[in-house]
Amino acid sequence: MKILANDGINPSGIVALEEKGFEVFTEKITQDLLVDYINKEGIKTLLVRSATKVRKELIDACPGLEIIGRGGVGMDNIDVDYARSKGLHVINTPSSSSESVAELVFAHLFSGARFLQQSNREMPLKGNTEFAKLKKNFEAGIELRGKTIGIIGMGRIGQEVAKIALGLGMKVIAADNQIGRASIKVKFYNNQFINVDIETEPLQGVLQHADFITLHVPAQKDGFMIGKEQFDIMKDNAAIINCSRGGVIDENALLEALNSGKISFAGLDVFINEPTPSQEILNHPKISLTPHTGAATEEAQDRIGISLAEQIASIVQNQ
Repeated sequence: MKILANDGINPSGIVALEEKGFEVFTEKITQDLLVDYINKEGIKTLLVRSATKVRKELIDACPGLEIIGRGGVGMDNIDVDYARSKGLHVINTPSSSSESVAELVFAHLFSGARFLQQSNREMPLKGNTEFAKLKKNFEAGIELRGKTIGIIGMGRIGQEVAKIALGLGMKVIAADNQIGRASIKVKFYNNQFINVDIETEPLQGVLQHADFITLHVPAQKDGFMIGKEQFDIMKDNAAIINCSRGGVIDENALLEALNSGKISFAGLDVFINEPTPSQEILNHPKISLTPHTGAATEEAQDRIGISLAEQIASIVQNQ
């Protein structure tokens, strides 16, 4: 079987696939040339991340495709139901990157709480001439310990966020329409652990009481989850992190909340207009920014590649 990993794959994934007898292609084929390449090369499995779109038109134009794999969690760039209705297998790796995304959430939280995003911009420019002024500007940081974090979406990633938060000594509250209670096992060194049960509650209550909000929900089909109404409900000087999907937050409402001082800072890994986020978002001093790299750790990519290899091998063996 020939496999095209069009958005790239970690070397460990390539090794795992080749050890199972598959031929792996890693050329990056542009969207407009993808159909011709798949048909010409006899590609049976197409692996993507978030960049390549696998829509109905591509599926219909590539009758030789048998498997579509998404290296990651969300599959909003794939017409999943249609592909399955045509007899294709559609797979993803929902648990492989949870820890990496959760750690990035806290990278943004620490960055905003201690003004790292703005300090890192200004220190190279003014650090040797306005050191005392910068020190004064950035000396009002806050600690995470003892604060309340509100987790919107208590799936795999949300639960990993809860584990880190509990380890830091934070109070965890959560909202999720599908999960009533989450049992969190927080592991420490030497095989020690604690179990904590978290009861979810309505979204409004979480927004009202959390010092920090972090979002872990799918792409929204019916408008924004967090807009002006939700920002108005939040505590004054609260902060918000989005490492889920662009479009979950109304970015115009976010800018208004930041500029008015209602929200103290934001951390964004995803954006409405990826891959061309708005300049106003990119230049805002109160926003910590990353270019959709939540799952972009060596460890996560190893797990993703190996998981895809195991799933593909299982499908082929059972055919």
